[in-house]
Parts: sequence; C-alpha cells; structure tokens
Amino acid sequence: MNVAIDIILPVFGLVLIGYLSGRFRWIADAGVEGLASFVFSIAIPVMLFRSIAIVDLPSEIPWGYVLAYYTASLGLFGICLIGGRLIQMNAIESSIFAMSSVYSNIVLLGIPLVLASLGDAATVPLFIIVSTHAAIMFFITTFFAESGKGNVEKLYHLPMQTLKVLLKNPIFVGIVLGVMTNLASIELPAALDKTAAYLGKAALPCAVFSIGATISRYKISGDILKIAITIAVKNLIHPILVWVACTQIFGLEPMWVAVAVILASCPSGINVYLFANRYQVIVPSTATIVVLSTVVSVPVISLVLVLLVV
Repeated sequence: MNVAIDIILPVFGLVLIGYLSGRFRWIADAGVEGLASFVFSIAIPVMLFRSIAIVDLPSEIPWGYVLAYYTASLGLFGICLIGGRLIQMNAIESSIFAMSSVYSNIVLLGIPLVLASLGDAATVPLFIIVSTHAAIMFFITTFFAESGKGNVEKLYHLPMQTLKVLLKNPIFVGIVLGVMTNLASIELPAALDKTAAYLGKAALPCAVFSIGATISRYKISGDILKIAITIAVKNLIHPILVWVACTQIFGLEPMWVAVAVILASCPSGINVYLFANRYQVIVPSTATIVVLSTVVSVPVISLVLVLLVV
C-alpha cells in the first residue's frame, strides 16, 4: 500500500500543482501551451526513442496482448456508440461519447504511471499501446462521426489521412526510429545518449505538470447524467473489461496485464475534447469529463496498483 502511495502522490501531486498553476495564472496560457508542445514534440519522443533503442525486443509481435487491449476497448466503444443513441444522442455525439469512454490519457499520464510503478521492464508493452492507441481511436471515431454527418466520400481517404497524421506525430516517429535503431543493433554515441537521457528525465514530470495546467482551463458544465455515465464507463468498466480480456481470455503474464490495466484506468484524454470541439458537439460535457475523470482516476489507479503491482 505504501508503494502505491509513493507512486500516486508524486504523480497526481504534480497534476495538482499544474492545475493550480494554470487556474490561478501562476503560469501564462502561452507557457502552458509551450510546455505541452515541448513534452509532446521533443521530450517524450526522445525518451521513447532512447528507451526502445536499448530494450530487449520480443522476437515476435505479442498479438494476444494487442488483441486483449483492443478487443475490450473497441467492444466497449461499440456498446457506448449504441448506448449513446439510446439516451437521445445523434450519431456524431454518440461517436464522441464512445471515444470519451475508451480513449485514455496514455501519453501525459499513462507513460509516467507505468514507468514509475513498473520501471524499464514495462517499456515494450507500454510502447506497443502508445504507438497504436491514437491511430486506432482517431480512425474509429472519425469513421463513425463522418458517417453520422453523411460524408461518405471522406471515408475513402481516411486510411491515408490517418497514416499522414501518424507520420507527422513526433511520438510515433520516435518509437519507429527507436525500433529501427534497436533492430539494426546501432549503439548510440555516448554524448547523444546522455543528451537523450537528460531529456527523458525532464519528460515525465513536465508531462504530468502539463496535464494539470491544461485541464485547469476547462470549465465544469454540461449534461450531468451523461457525464456521470461516461466517467463510470471510462474509469471503472474500461479497466475491468481490459483485465478480463487479459487474464480470463488471453492469459497474459502479470507484467503485461498490469501495463494494460493501468493504461485503461487512465482518465479520458484531452484529444476527446479536441474531437468534440472539431465537430462542435457536447463540448462542455467533454471538457468536464476530461477534468472529472482525472480526479476519479486517482483512487481507481491506486487500487489497480495495489492489486496488480504492489
């Protein structure tokens, strides 16, 4: 239990400090955006590149792990898509509602939590989900949202658009370069390795601080019932389903189970709000979901750490 507290308090303590810094304008909006840009475009990509370049990669793709996480997540997405229509949401609103229920804040919160609780041994299962999560979730949400708008012609270009987005994503590029470096058995020069290590040490605390500062700008408002349902699904049902898929269906090793469940336990990611804003639907509700699911995730992740890690 003490170990879980030692992990949770520093991570979410930084989230709280970031939130207060943004809420009371101890740091300007431009500073928040600059920090988030540094984390997403430089620090985390470099950290992941270095970690993957030196880790022992599995000899084959662990399809059971991939299927366990995404069978649970995409199955839940489909259920929420139907559920959204049953509670009087239109097709686009249902797509965003479903995304809110399964899209985790993996980069800014998941990476720090996994590495803090499981260490470098969790690098491989972590980067497998990090490298595929956004692409799969963005693709499926866009597909149903555009279908709801009747823009069928846009769907033909969706795979290529998704690929272009991936190739412009610094985190995805960092992971790919790390894998290529690893497979080619290229040893990083000492000076380059030390520089990357310095950036890696800055990545995690800056990422956690950044999420707190970012969500401080979102107002609490929207449809209370729909918000409560979404948070219950994201923070409770999603990690439970992932745990069931990992342990009862695919029989994964404890380390891999822990990584998958921790990532599923993370709150709704900020990109959910960006999608809602893009389609101009349930914007206040998604902003509130991002904030409140972050708060609710504290006891949930604490319990996950106690049960699966400690």
